[in-house]
Amino acid sequence: MTVSLEQARIIIAQTFKKGSELGLKPLSVVVLDAGGHVQAFEREDGAAPGRFAIAHGKAYGAVMLGMAGRAQMARAEAQAYFMSAVNGAFGGAVVPVPGGILLRDDQDAVIGAVGITGDTSDNDVLAGLAGIAAAGLKAEA
Repeated sequence: MTVSLEQARIIIAQTFKKGSELGLKPLSVVVLDAGGHVQAFEREDGAAPGRFAIAHGKAYGAVMLGMAGRAQMARAEAQAYFMSAVNGAFGGAVVPVPGGILLRDDQDAVIGAVGITGDTSDNDVLAGLAGIAAAGLKAEA
């Protein structure tokens, strides 16, 4: 199983809705499938154009390592050399901070990841969790 396009669209729309309700800065959201491929991406009006790379890096690290953004950040703080090596292996594409959220199925297998950026990392997570819940998926932030 992997995240569907319909689910990805719901995640993005509902993440933007939650961001608006919370008064967050313009968000950018990417949804990756279980193989790390982009399923969908949108950037709100006013979001900086470089936000795709950040959102992608948050989600890509999550799906490729099977480790959500908060866990990646903790690992980077405890073992900076490990995350440096990971980023070398993945061509610098990993952004190990909150906002990379794993998507899991009922058996806890990784089915994709969501990357959110635009506000503080913690606020990015809050908005993303609302979007994922609206799509009926399990999240690990």
